[in-house]
Amino acid sequence: MDGIFNVLKPPGMTSHDVVGAMRKILQMKKIGHAGTLDPMAAGVLPVFTGQATRFLEYAAHDRKTYRAELTFGFRTDTGDLEGKVLAESPVRDLDLAELKETLQSFVGEGMQVPPMYSAISVGGKKLYKLARQGIVVEREPRPITIHDLSLLTYRKKTLLFEVTCSKGTFIRTLCEDIAKKLAMEGTMSFLLRTKVGDFTLENAHTLEEIQQDPYGTALSLDVVLRHFPHREVNDIQARRIAQGVATTVRGIEEGQLYVIERNGHEVIGLARAKQGRLCPHKIIYIPE
Repeated sequence: MDGIFNVLKPPGMTSHDVVGAMRKILQMKKIGHAGTLDPMAAGVLPVFTGQATRFLEYAAHDRKTYRAELTFGFRTDTGDLEGKVLAESPVRDLDLAELKETLQSFVGEGMQVPPMYSAISVGGKKLYKLARQGIVVEREPRPITIHDLSLLTYRKKTLLFEVTCSKGTFIRTLCEDIAKKLAMEGTMSFLLRTKVGDFTLENAHTLEEIQQDPYGTALSLDVVLRHFPHREVNDIQARRIAQGVATTVRGIEEGQLYVIERNGHEVIGLARAKQGRLCPHKIIYIPE
């Protein structure tokens, strides 16, 4: 099966666990996911199967939306409730105006230091593996973008907010940074991913639903390919491109990736325009 699944990941499973479950459901090995979710988090996890895995990179670069809860008064080594408490602080009563102003100050481009409990590699070693050994290393700040950050509810010890951000943003770290700016310690106590690009919570399916109807819950490659311009080619051009031959095609824009189609519906794959020719980039179908 070559397809895409919008999986509703339950809390308690790693993203890798979800891939393992999908392999059992579909009885196939070639499966991958886009955009790792923390084990305690729930929500949208795009899963690609078969030939569709070749297009994973185009699902992972979209902006993401989360609903997160920040609990004030303590900070843990993992940045969530599963870790050991490292520091505590009194919990302040916050004025809503101050709270909204603080949240708004994080909107825009900024820098963020990745947490130790993350899958980022430093010196060839995963940070979370070092953290489990009690080793803390320096991490370089990374550029992130917070597109939107809004207050949902506030109850003295807890703050529920919604954030839309760029790939690579750690919500655990954002929670700690918000608390720090409010002169408190803080830890992420809940995380739900509601959107990844075009994948939304409303259209997600549980593993149980996918097991009951895998074909009915699968999405086509069009979910990721529709963002690229489509270019129809004739039979000869289609075969040449599919066989790895750069092919002259009129009216193409230099450097642009095109979805190559034959007969208006047969998708050959992606090709990049170079010097007036379409050069094969990712081929998924070789026409006869």
